[in-house]
Amino acid sequence: MAKETLFAVSLFPYLGFLWFLTRSGQTPRLALIGFYALLVFVAITIPAGLYAKTAYGANLADVDWLHGGAESFLTLSNILVVLGFRQAILDRQLSPMLEP
Repeated sequence: MAKETLFAVSLFPYLGFLWFLTRSGQTPRLALIGFYALLVFVAITIPAGLYAKTAYGANLADVDWLHGGAESFLTLSNILVVLGFRQAILDRQLSPMLEP
């Protein structure tokens, strides 16, 4: 199976993951935004890869400024997920202290 096909097919399980995560109502909001932001990374990576191929005749990973720009969206989504779960942990640790 070609890597492009595998990449496209992998979106369907991820969309299912997002659907269940959203419906559960138990995921911290900021973390959920981070998981959705990963779709922005995918949406940026595909055209960046096509541009790298047509403009430079190279893979996206070989065009540093394009690759770094696309990867910054992955970094941002990871930061949002971590901060969201961090806040949920801190809130949970603080909530027993607030009870009478």
